[in-house]
Amino acid sequence: MSNICLIIKRIFSKGKYNNFYYFPYKIRNLDGIRNMSIKAALVDLSGTLHVEDQPTPKAVEALKRLRDSGVAIKFVTNTTKESRQTLLNRLLAIGFQLQKEEIYSSLSAAVLYVNKNNLNPYYLVSKDARTDFPDNDDKRPLDSVVVGLAPDEFYYENLNKAFNILLNNKNAKLVAIHEGKYYKRKDGLALGPGCFVKGLEYAAGVESVLIGKPNEYFFKNALIDGVNLDECVMIGDVRCKN
Repeated sequence: MSNICLIIKRIFSKGKYNNFYYFPYKIRNLDGIRNMSIKAALVDLSGTLHVEDQPTPKAVEALKRLRDSGVAIKFVTNTTKESRQTLLNRLLAIGFQLQKEEIYSSLSAAVLYVNKNNLNPYYLVSKDARTDFPDNDDKRPLDSVVVGLAPDEFYYENLNKAFNILLNNKNAKLVAIHEGKYYKRKDGLALGPGCFVKGLEYAAGVESVLIGKPNEYFFKNALIDGVNLDECVMIGDVRCKN
């Protein structure tokens, strides 16, 4: 993990990143954040604060110091395998102090999108993640496909059902909770949901609606009340030289 640094990104109102600030895991003071007129930090989880059931080096201490700086915090993540409650339990168990209401995941954004658009989707998500979504309406046809990280669900019959829903309804939406190429596990990198989303796009001749990071929709809905985009930083992980 020695070649991974925290990257702090200043977010501006156009939805683009600018002004990059790097802080190695060896914690430095947070005067830089205070001097940036920052009111809130959006903090990534997987790969930044933890990898599976292990906190990343110095992450627990870094989060405490960030809280002590007076900056409001929202935890944002593209994690789609776990419900918000399961994710909270995992983080509490490995030493982090946070509240369920502070977690905003791409699942949270997808639930908002499904409800706002009154969709009745076919879900390619994990069983745990499915508990965050509303129940299907059996009196209505399936009118969309929602795809998250679901290793146990990505087999031929399920993918073929999703394909046919998209193919047979010209108005059907393909909702990509995120399009990650891969994610980090203890044993290395593992395949993400992006290739399955792209496969359905190609086969059905549709374009997906991206919900999670780095979509502007995600960040706008993640904002803490009373805070503008230009008053936030995004803290995540990136490969960089020491």
